[in-house]
Amino acid sequence: MRILHTADWHFGRSLEGRSRLDEQAAFVDELATLVKAEDIDLVLLAGDVYDSVNPPAAAEQLFYEALSKLADGGRRTVAVIAGNHDHPERVAASSPLAARSGIRLVGLPSDRPLEVDVVRTGERAVIAALPYPSESRLRELLSEETDEALLRTAYSERVGRLMRKLGESFTPDTVNLAMSHIYVLGGLETDSERPIQIGGAYTVDPSSLRVGAQYVALGHLHRPQRVDGDETMRYSGSPLAYSFSEAGQAKSVMVFDASPGKQIEPQEMLLSSGRPLVNWTAKGGLSDVHGWLEEGRDARAWINLDIWMKEAMTAADIQQLRRLHDGLIHIRPIYPEMMSSSEGDTRLREQLPAEELFRRFFARQSAGAEPDAETVRLFLELVAEDDDLSSRADAEAAAGWAEGEDEG
Repeated sequence: MRILHTADWHFGRSLEGRSRLDEQAAFVDELATLVKAEDIDLVLLAGDVYDSVNPPAAAEQLFYEALSKLADGGRRTVAVIAGNHDHPERVAASSPLAARSGIRLVGLPSDRPLEVDVVRTGERAVIAALPYPSESRLRELLSEETDEALLRTAYSERVGRLMRKLGESFTPDTVNLAMSHIYVLGGLETDSERPIQIGGAYTVDPSSLRVGAQYVALGHLHRPQRVDGDETMRYSGSPLAYSFSEAGQAKSVMVFDASPGKQIEPQEMLLSSGRPLVNWTAKGGLSDVHGWLEEGRDARAWINLDIWMKEAMTAADIQQLRRLHDGLIHIRPIYPEMMSSSEGDTRLREQLPAEELFRRFFARQSAGAEPDAETVRLFLELVAEDDDLSSRADAEAAAGWAEGEDEG
């Protein structure tokens, strides 16, 4: 059978008040064309159908239209799980009607896998499908502990037990798949994913998902990526860029052939729909920006603009730029005194000891938590082992991040 993996559609999401619905509709058309051209038998949608638990009616209508186009009257199966942005009951509400068209909708975690029969190949797929497993959706308290490391262990173990239970239905004669919407340790985030973990508690170790599946289809992270170097455990990423931290990222879906007992070789297929997000830095001021606009640079893009100014930028300047390009989202003037302040911050960081730089970095990465003494000791040992200019530069970069600079 031939399978396509996608996730994180976020229907209903806007960009600073600008609707993305037309771009999302274009993605649906592109995906519907792709599944026909590639003879796809099964579509896996790994959560975050919507951007909120109460999506606008237009977003719901687009989702139903997407399911109808993809299923094509039952010619292929579409399997959908709820993500952390989705209301699980809302996603699953139309299951009785959808099932008649080959559409399988799963809202809450369950110990029963999905079974899909593919008429074209005569094969059966067993899907260990785990929608976003929060404590409330699991309907249990994971642990009485408040220590983050213990909570993370408890959560990871609980997810592992659920996945192993689902995987008990795998057989040598079936195509065995796993699908979840979850944060796996080591994944690379962007600004457009609202966290599903507090500190690091709601994360799982990759081993918790290794239950014998030939492929693990993941949702939540918007950057397409492998997990733990495993070609068959992947985030497909979002179909559109939803924040400027995703500027320049290629968007894609995963496609692969699967037969019982055979090694899967996933192929990344690039998407072209949606306006790109780009960052402009105009160190030459307004003249730079006007020159780029005249040459038609990034005509279709949404733009985040940093513009160096020696004089105050007026409302008329901003209005003129917006008239010339409807995709200008942020127009951020940067004045000489702001640069001087930034340079002063850099000099201040250079004077801080490595331990303080690390503590600031740790607090930034863990939602304000303090590193314990053992963690600090290990860090200082590493610095001592490699006490050269590059180590100092890394510590200063960490402090810059801790002070709130962009990840990039």
